Amino acid sequence: MVRHARSTAQQTESTMTDREARAARNQQKSLEAFLQQKARFDAMVAELQQMSADHFGADPEDVLWGKAATLEHWNSRLASVTDCYFKRGEFAE
Repeated sequence: MVRHARSTAQQTESTMTDREARAARNQQKSLEAFLQQKARFDAMVAELQQMSADHFGADPEDVLWGKAATLEHWNSRLASVTDCYFKRGEFAE
């Protein structure tokens, strides 16, 4: 009986170690995926800054309503992202 109890305790310890190891691997993979997506996000932010510095390719002498409407559309899409993160608008709690 003592031998069986010891064996069960060792199995439980081994299982906990296996679970902990799986949890650590899962956390590491999650972190890698997160950092990959953050790098993608940062690259897009840099491109947005470049677009803005270039006035979105618009010549001030030739800007018509179409350019303004396009920029309004892009702003609304970006606003949904920032509103979600900062819990504003439809995402407010």
